[in-house]
Amino acid sequence: MNKKTTAYLKLPFQFEESKLLRDLDTVLESNWVPHFNTNGYEGDWKAISLIANDGNTTNILAMPSEGFRPKPTPLLERAPYFREVLGTFKCNILSARILKLGVGAIIKPHRDYKLGYEDGCFRLHVPIITNPEVSFVLNGDVLTMKPGECWYTNVNFEHSVANHGDRDRLHLVIDAERNAWSDQLFFSLAPKEHFEPIPVMEDVETIRKTIENLKINKVPIAEFLILELEQKLLKLENSKSTEDI
Repeated sequence: MNKKTTAYLKLPFQFEESKLLRDLDTVLESNWVPHFNTNGYEGDWKAISLIANDGNTTNILAMPSEGFRPKPTPLLERAPYFREVLGTFKCNILSARILKLGVGAIIKPHRDYKLGYEDGCFRLHVPIITNPEVSFVLNGDVLTMKPGECWYTNVNFEHSVANHGDRDRLHLVIDAERNAWSDQLFFSLAPKEHFEPIPVMEDVETIRKTIENLKINKVPIAEFLILELEQKLLKLENSKSTEDI
């Protein structure tokens, strides 16, 4: 990957930890959904959705697809501060989830597909509960994210997380669509030329590995993801063939 591409940024927002915790209490007893890529982690890694396709709380899929209709879930309706936080970002929110990484759990090193700012949609983290023994490694750097902060993470780069502490780690994770407002924000923090797309063939390899991992999982959502990724893989390979002519 091009070393000029920005891997992460701490954004100039500080949300109130006490209010985040208050709203978290309203959703803690919900039905948390284990992450579908069971080959990619060990221990307890679960999620619930605040904004999801058709407003389905149990749909923890963040990747937009054809017919994707992001809507608030019933959980968001009873979480006024989460709504206020999401309203800070003057762009389309594609998904908003609470991700919980249990004590002793690890997310293995991996890359995601087209989730860097240069791809038109981007990922933000707002920590709610964490501890000093959480290790979030992104592109070789260890990120220390504190409650209430807001971080952009370019997860096209290899990243991993391990919770070696004695408390679960819970983050509000937001996927948003790039627009003029976000351009003004991001380019005030890093040069515009530092947001460059990754090479197509690296995209292809990332998708192939993701498909291999998902085939181990037999749940219906994994089958849906495999179909979506295989379609994208075909388009990328066709695009690469055209470039080589």
